[in-house]
Amino acid sequence: MSSERVIDARGLKCPWPALRLAREMRTAAGATLRLLADDPAAPREIAALAAERGWQVEPVEGGFLIRA
Repeated sequence: MSSERVIDARGLKCPWPALRLAREMRTAAGATLRLLADDPAAPREIAALAAERGWQVEPVEGGFLIRA
């Protein structure tokens, strides 16, 4: 069963949103994570991390949906 977990990284500067995402993904088997981030560098950082790890990233209002 899939569930959605939220990571609120608003107000944090990169690389912190990506680091929080990586930490949560280690324990999020089968989950969809919603990362809320407002740092202008976050889209680039999240895309690079996702490409490296083989995750799917979908931009949504205020952040991203990430699936392993």
